[in-house]
Amino acid sequence: FFELNPFVPRLHISCTCEVCHKLMREEPRLDVLINNAGIFQCPYMKTEDGFEMQFGVNHLGHFLLTNLLLGLLKNSAPSRIVIVSSKLYKYGEINFDDLNSEISYNKSFCYSRSKLANILFARELARRLEGTGVTVNSLHPGIVRTNLGRYVNIPLLAKPLFNLVSWAFFKTPLEGAQTSIYLASSPDVEGVSGKYFGDCKEEELLPKAMDDLVARKLWDISEVMVGLLK
Repeated sequence: FFELNPFVPRLHISCTCEVCHKLMREEPRLDVLINNAGIFQCPYMKTEDGFEMQFGVNHLGHFLLTNLLLGLLKNSAPSRIVIVSSKLYKYGEINFDDLNSEISYNKSFCYSRSKLANILFARELARRLEGTGVTVNSLHPGIVRTNLGRYVNIPLLAKPLFNLVSWAFFKTPLEGAQTSIYLASSPDVEGVSGKYFGDCKEEELLPKAMDDLVARKLWDISEVMVGLLK
């Protein structure tokens, strides 16, 4: 079992490639890949490769990392890929005319778009991996008490109330990890692929998250953006 969380504040394609090549040289197999890197509702920023930060880290980083490690995952089959998404995907849309938010930027919308991209990526990847022994599923971890919300501006007077609510209703990191652990290790989901889970149960998706044409187009464009195709 090997978990790789590639979060770097600024996605760098060459660094990701270097990490993957090192891993493939040193590790004989890769049984589970958990894509859990994320950034949430940050001000408009770009990665070192020029991608809008949320789309770059939350989607393109996972897309590149997973594709570079597919050979090792296939050679290690049966193996599993787990992609952490969010229920906030419901508020996102894939705007192919402005994927990099050069025309307009809304931090909430762009986060939701990146989470929708996670699910579409998992769906298309599952289709491509049929018959290989590698499964891929996405999930919503719940609202978890981590520093993911460090860019959310909470008024000073409201912080005590927010902290109280978060301790009362938000999941701990251990609780938030349970669905990822379930998908990575449970025999209950052996052979299950292309599905979406929450609280260790399969959940239904909105039609826009099951649009195979959009999923394939997003895959093709992502390949070009990260340099897998020239």
